[in-house]
Amino acid sequence: MTAVKRAEPALGSPKAHPIRVDAKAAVALARELVRVRSVRPESGGAGEAEAAQLVAGVMLGFGWEPEVTEVAPGRPNVIATLAGGGGPGPLLALEGHLDVVTEGDLSEWSVDPFEGVVRSGRLYGRGAADMKAGLAAMLHGARALQRAGPFPGSLRLLVLSDEEGMMLGAKRAVADGALSGVSGVIVCEPEGGEICPTSKGAIRVRVDFTGRMAHGAMPHEGASPIPALAALVMEVGRLEARLQGDHPEHPTLGRPFITPTVMNAGDMNQMNVSPGHAVLALDIRTIPGIDHSRLLSELAGICAAAAADAGVDAGVRVLDDRPPVDTPRQDPLVAALARSHTEETGEPARFGGVPGTTDGTIFSRDAGVPSVVYGPGGKWIAHRADEFVEIAEIPRYARVYARAAQLFLSRAG
Repeated sequence: MTAVKRAEPALGSPKAHPIRVDAKAAVALARELVRVRSVRPESGGAGEAEAAQLVAGVMLGFGWEPEVTEVAPGRPNVIATLAGGGGPGPLLALEGHLDVVTEGDLSEWSVDPFEGVVRSGRLYGRGAADMKAGLAAMLHGARALQRAGPFPGSLRLLVLSDEEGMMLGAKRAVADGALSGVSGVIVCEPEGGEICPTSKGAIRVRVDFTGRMAHGAMPHEGASPIPALAALVMEVGRLEARLQGDHPEHPTLGRPFITPTVMNAGDMNQMNVSPGHAVLALDIRTIPGIDHSRLLSELAGICAAAAADAGVDAGVRVLDDRPPVDTPRQDPLVAALARSHTEETGEPARFGGVPGTTDGTIFSRDAGVPSVVYGPGGKWIAHRADEFVEIAEIPRYARVYARAAQLFLSRAG
């Protein structure tokens, strides 16, 4: 990645200059973003290019100089860095993603998922919570910080692609050096008012069983992989039970899970054929304390045993391996965010955990950067029909982000 040009002029003392967010503009941006159908190409969308163009245009309008890098065709990252102008200090990043999942069955929606409907104080639409509102809040929070006056250090805005898939945008950002020198990242995903310094780990595994195809009337002439697949599903359930027994429920993340999510063998158009190939996909969710390498070794042994019993071959492929995130609550990043939350809302910080993974997982895994997740919207509303965010939350979170940045960068937090 080429060097990011830093915007001038820079910003001011966190105590002398109050933060004022343009609430109307922040909400308008969230609506504009919802109206862009930035569904991943793998799910039948056009990707994030249009949404990236919108974000880059807003940044240019603020006087920033964004860098747009194409991660995959039609799938850009947008990154900008603001120099504080208040002397030396850390580099803090705010992060969000451009892509959304598909809208699913339209009959389940009471509104057009890409119209940006505002009703009863809520913004409805696919991505309203996950996470177009968070993007709008982080951009306008950064703008409010800039307009408040000089601050120490720098702020980096990471607006990335493909979070809902294999997190290609986050991986590319790390590879391009966008996390170099960053002291912490606030991931602006929806968490229902909770500050989440912990996130579950995730492992995606594909298991292929290969035997020999045969006529359904003469199955003994082949070697069906289906018995191996069925045996593995049962053994995976037992492995999950052992994992849960060995690792007590985490206070914010709950229990680990091993979930079969895809099974494929044979062809309904050829029911008289005993197949020669079967596939099983596993979605494994872990908590701190679980050794991923040990777990995968045990899983590989189970797969080999199931294949041997059925007289077929097994191949185990790890598609992605994301460890849990466990940032200490006393970390300056978490402390600054908690204090900012209390100042803005008048309520004590509530701590929780992310049930899935975010781009912050990649930053912590690949760049060793502390991350915490906190953003507008409910964590359980994401990916559902009639997804929404409370409009009042958008400027509120923008103020929290800006104040947290002041505290973290001045180390007053």
